Amino acid sequence: MRLDKYLSQATGISRKEIHRIMHRGEVSLNGSETLNPAQHIEPGVDSVCLNGEPIGAPGPRYLMLYKPEGYVSASDDPSHPTINSLVDIPRNDELHCCGRLDIDATGLILLTDDGKWSHRITSPRHKLPKRYRVETADPIDASAVQAFLDGLKLHGEHKLTKPAELDILSPNEAIVYLTEGRYHQVKRMFAALGNRVTALHREQIGPISLDPALSPGEYRELTVAEIASIKP
Repeated sequence: MRLDKYLSQATGISRKEIHRIMHRGEVSLNGSETLNPAQHIEPGVDSVCLNGEPIGAPGPRYLMLYKPEGYVSASDDPSHPTINSLVDIPRNDELHCCGRLDIDATGLILLTDDGKWSHRITSPRHKLPKRYRVETADPIDASAVQAFLDGLKLHGEHKLTKPAELDILSPNEAIVYLTEGRYHQVKRMFAALGNRVTALHREQIGPISLDPALSPGEYRELTVAEIASIKP
């Protein structure tokens, strides 16, 4: 990794400002002053100091966000505000979401820059369950419970959905557990039964639940235990 990239990722300081800092002689590499921002180093092996203070290797970041309605699950969008714009940390554009939510949906979004970790969540091979709270336009027929278990044929697709669990809470409200993530899947499953989803809220991804202390638009870092709960 280039030295200026290492310092920028570890401190949140722009690479342009890192260059200025280095030209002032404030950076040392393995005990010796260095002025070369393009110098390649090995994180975890080489010793980097800024004004005499050791700068640890930049590590991956893991966040949970309470997605509000009206935000798209992307780092950049020309027409709508993005979930990344809600995260006020350096290099927030490098974070990606582990499973998108529709623009009108709310609830738990996991963000990281650790590709291997996010793959454990999004890969169908791991069959990680996601829990959604759903409100519908029409009452939910009791037969929908078995239909979700049997699998549904979605419009424009030939393969049935994988078995899903449906718990009816009231005539127009239910909890849905999915282990796959097709495009607009929850909405399309209810549409296949002649109903329409009016509100969709994700409460849980695998063992990680949305923190009840968070309000829409707020986020926090995941705990060590939460990160480790997503196993390979």
